[in-house]
Amino acid sequence: MRTFPADSGPFLQRYHFAVAEFEAIASQELRSVDLLPDVPEPVRVDRFIEKRFDIVPEYDDLPNGLVGFTRFDLKGPVEVVVARVLADDGGQAAERRIKSTLAHEAGHIVLHGQLFTSHLRDTTRPLIEVDIDVANRKVLCRDDNGSQHRYDGRWWEYQANQMIGALLLPRPLVLEALEPLLTIRGRLGMGILEEAKRDEAAETLADTFDVNPVVARIRMDQIYPATTGGQLPL
Repeated sequence: MRTFPADSGPFLQRYHFAVAEFEAIASQELRSVDLLPDVPEPVRVDRFIEKRFDIVPEYDDLPNGLVGFTRFDLKGPVEVVVARVLADDGGQAAERRIKSTLAHEAGHIVLHGQLFTSHLRDTTRPLIEVDIDVANRKVLCRDDNGSQHRYDGRWWEYQANQMIGALLLPRPLVLEALEPLLTIRGRLGMGILEEAKRDEAAETLADTFDVNPVVARIRMDQIYPATTGGQLPL
């Protein structure tokens, strides 16, 4: 991780993580509480938050467009809340959306905890972003209509979104789950995810890791980018 002075936004510092750092951090965090699966299967992200941070996620009535938030005190995270409407829905898509919301919140805690416990308390920078409630030390996470990795200048939200895939679909397990769908080519025997298999691959990831299809496809495209012909980047 590198830090830079922030020229805008609510924080005095800006964090930068390389892609490989998201992967390493997520795996290390899951492993620290014995929740990194040995085989491709769903990750218990709710249990991860409970064991790692001693927080049981709660459900509450939230304003329209707000799917969750994390509240911090001076020592760290103290509350993770998800919109009750998702729990009340009871459908598979809503249950999976809860998981991605919890992974996003966990991403904030893991990556940005120090920022939210220090800078939200100390900074005098004018607050422009509506997603940081300084008075109540809350990080408010809004519905982005499935654009899990949209970047609109709120780098802390982009980074938390990166952790959704890293936590819910750990890279080594994704590679293992998709291995039967790969075509081996070249003298080095590199696995290629061909275009004709991409829909099946995304469905396989969604079913294997119990995530919504949009999350599965984003993760698949991240690991086997279509722009490289579906070849695993070195």
